Amino acid sequence: MEKDVNSSRFVSNLTKNSIALILAGGRGSRLKDLTSQRAKPAVPFGGKFRIIDFPLSNCINSGIRRVGVVTQYKSHSLMRHIQRGWSFLSGEFNEYVDLLPASQQRDTEDWYKGTADAVYQNLDILRVSQAQYVVILAGDHIYKMDYGQMLACHVRNNADMTVACINVPLFDATGFGVMAVDKEDRIIEFAEKPAEPKHMPDDPTQALASMGIYVFNAEFLYEQLMRDAEDNSSNHDFGGDLIPYLISRARVYAHRFADSCVGAKGGFHYWRDVGTVDAYWAANMELTRVIPELNMYDNVWPIWTYQEQLPPAKFVFNDDGRRGEATDSLVSGGCLISGSRVTGSVLFSNVRVHSFSHIEGAVILPNAVINRHVKLKNVVIDKGVHIPEGMEIGFDAVADGKRFYVSEKGTVLVTREMLGQFRPVTYGNK
Repeated sequence: MEKDVNSSRFVSNLTKNSIALILAGGRGSRLKDLTSQRAKPAVPFGGKFRIIDFPLSNCINSGIRRVGVVTQYKSHSLMRHIQRGWSFLSGEFNEYVDLLPASQQRDTEDWYKGTADAVYQNLDILRVSQAQYVVILAGDHIYKMDYGQMLACHVRNNADMTVACINVPLFDATGFGVMAVDKEDRIIEFAEKPAEPKHMPDDPTQALASMGIYVFNAEFLYEQLMRDAEDNSSNHDFGGDLIPYLISRARVYAHRFADSCVGAKGGFHYWRDVGTVDAYWAANMELTRVIPELNMYDNVWPIWTYQEQLPPAKFVFNDDGRRGEATDSLVSGGCLISGSRVTGSVLFSNVRVHSFSHIEGAVILPNAVINRHVKLKNVVIDKGVHIPEGMEIGFDAVADGKRFYVSEKGTVLVTREMLGQFRPVTYGNK
């Protein structure tokens, strides 16, 4: 195993002998109407990407070139995105990103009943790969991670299973699998979404939480999935069932995200769960900072995606009171800002902003149209929405709440349905 001298990549025979399975079937109901027509991993992020692009890019950059994407909930746009943007791998060299929709492949009439069951129902496909290691990934988080480092840690520990972990504030830990480890980072306790999570021994404000990223010895995984499938008392979930069962019966270790995080600066290890409207808005807003924690301009560890052929963004008019400008913002290809001011915002592709409008703190998804004399503040505008002329959103929570979704922290989500704009949508463009 050798570390690439020209980058932080850890490419080895371990990654080449691995297959990754990305669990991308979740609805993401906490994102409210943003996931009413698309799965959470298909939600656009960062001006031009989708959430699924981050774990997929981590796989490719880590040297894992065999990837299965497990889909289920409203997956058409997700599948089309992967087919368009991730078909560059070469089948001749046994490289691929395969789509694995829920198709009742085992002797059962059920769809996926849990994360472990989703893998179990694709057991035949995994066996055909003849991989030595299986990397299980969540498809709905934003981060940059070298899975090669985690695989190396797994082998050094002679582990049967390795769980990636991250420090989280104790008050947030109720939404995670929380673990305790010994001095060698072997997991000795694990509780899935505990009501009263245990804090870390050296820090009462932090808990050690699972990231939903696992490495298994392949044959060990297959044996455990078959055992769990026959257990009628199991919910067939990695965090709720397999890990608690295995920690006293097998070698299960924790891997610290700090040891494989790519691009960490000043002790910050970027990882975001954008599972709520507030978290999604805030993570996009972070990208408008002068030096954001997530570096999307990294040529060493790039984020890959499907990219449409679009003209450059354009800013027109330079008159007093009618000047097309954007500051502290991300503006994607195909956007046209005509005589309006955009500040601290993220505009995805093909957004049209007509004259005399003021946009601040807005996340505007592709193909939206902002008509004249509109004012927006702290909003998420869904794909294809047409904001009527003169409308103000984000200034009166009571008025906004009568038409739109307003989050606990005051972020306003606007969709076509909320505005009564039931226009046909081309499948795959959700």
